[in-house]
Amino acid sequence: MTQEAILNILKTGVNVFLTGEPGSGKTHVVREYVEYLRDRGVVVAVTASTGIAATHLGGITIHSWSGIGIKKQLTKSDLTRLRDNSRLKSRAEKTSVLIIDEISMLDAATLNTVDLAVRSLKNNSKPFGGIQLVLVGNFFQLPPVVQNGEVASFAFESNAWDEANLTVCYLSEQHRQEDEHFLNLLGQIRQGLGQGQPRGVLVNRVIKVEVTNQITRLYSHNVNVDHENNLRLKSLSGEKRQFVMHGKGPLKLVEQLKKNCLSPELLTLKVGAKVMFTKNNFEAGYVNGTLGEVSGFGEQDLPIIVTRAGRRIKVALDEWVVEDRGKVIAQIEQLPLRLAWAITVHKSQGMSLDAAIVDLSSAFEYGQGYVALSRVRSLAGLHLLGLNLKALEVHPKILSADKELRTESNKVENKFVRLNPDELHQLQQDWLHSIGGKKGKAQKVDTYKETHKLFVQGFGIEEISQARGLVSGTIIGHLEKLRERKQLDRKELKRVVPPELMPKASEIKKIFKKLRTEKLAPVMQMLNYKYSYAELRLVRLTM
Repeated sequence: MTQEAILNILKTGVNVFLTGEPGSGKTHVVREYVEYLRDRGVVVAVTASTGIAATHLGGITIHSWSGIGIKKQLTKSDLTRLRDNSRLKSRAEKTSVLIIDEISMLDAATLNTVDLAVRSLKNNSKPFGGIQLVLVGNFFQLPPVVQNGEVASFAFESNAWDEANLTVCYLSEQHRQEDEHFLNLLGQIRQGLGQGQPRGVLVNRVIKVEVTNQITRLYSHNVNVDHENNLRLKSLSGEKRQFVMHGKGPLKLVEQLKKNCLSPELLTLKVGAKVMFTKNNFEAGYVNGTLGEVSGFGEQDLPIIVTRAGRRIKVALDEWVVEDRGKVIAQIEQLPLRLAWAITVHKSQGMSLDAAIVDLSSAFEYGQGYVALSRVRSLAGLHLLGLNLKALEVHPKILSADKELRTESNKVENKFVRLNPDELHQLQQDWLHSIGGKKGKAQKVDTYKETHKLFVQGFGIEEISQARGLVSGTIIGHLEKLRERKQLDRKELKRVVPPELMPKASEIKKIFKKLRTEKLAPVMQMLNYKYSYAELRLVRLTM
């Protein structure tokens, strides 16, 4: 199912389970829908099962929003306490749409408890108090955390899931990996075939020698990440600078923000330190996941970062906030950076990396290997330090559930395809009217204009791709169209050719000229398939 089709379904007000493979654009759809609702004055609660995921979306955890905290069951006195909390009750009463991201990490008992809490807060016996429920996630990723030998019970096994009568929307698009061979490999792992051909292919990606210090490493455990980062930082000469996180607001909320912020409470930097940006700031020239290196320290001792694309950024302090109905109730302040020689697989969820060195020798959880592998855009960018049997295993419950979800999604798609545009529009307007929504602004986004805006600000292709939720091939296509429209010239486009491709660019140009063609296939054939289509397109842009 396409992103556009799912947005049309969401706008009818039905409860939805939005799923799809990593990189299929789930977060992009959520952001589009939230913008649509807020533009029409509809109150939407954006939450997630974990603090990290909530931070990515600018929301809070579902535990905090619903008031259940760490409880997985509510007594009568608990429900009375919730109803007596005027802040919680008022917030729930005004909310028309509830979004819960990373649903794979929320267990069945907790989803049942959230359902009971919301019914009580809204004084409405319908599932989730009658508000539209949007669950988002991919059950092939990390499962619920269990303790003391408990058996994982997934959200789709709960009574609340069944009673919500969710419309399954399975995204079929792919906006991270463009490597078809790699996509097929990830698909086989999803089918439970990881120990066959995928394992053989991945064993060949295990590195025997150091590839480069410039590639981010992913580890299963925090201890490995801390050791790697501290070791690399210690090896750098020069004076260290330390930056302490500051908070303001209720202690509990501030602590929650600190715990889930990707920037650490104490950030230690030196010139030469490899760092990763932890927030989106298009005006400043970076997005969450942009990699760079500390080149020096400027005014107020704040760091100056040179990104891998060569852009020089003076980094300022940034804020992470918890909002309630548009009002900031808690905030923390820190540099939007973290050391990036290494990060955990858990904290890498939602990121897209051109290349990564991944250690799966200590993978201990279903989905951990799949999450790590699917962060990388292509097989060529994947380098393994090790691989154990657990890394490629898929939870048996998920294999069975996924087949049913795909079947349900196909039925839904066929049903909505049969609706004529006028009928669909009427359904959307009727639901919007029923929740008191107003008429929104008629805005049609020019996709080429959006790419042009980011490109002239200095963003590279991969950064634009990540910021817009589109594959890099699509962004290259936008740049080709912008050049055709004469909105960009070849001089401006020179920087799209990465440094490692520059020495080879003259050879590629010669073949284009020799064959007197702009077509890629004959040039690729003449060059004996030494270069990818993407590399040929980048060079062609500068001719």
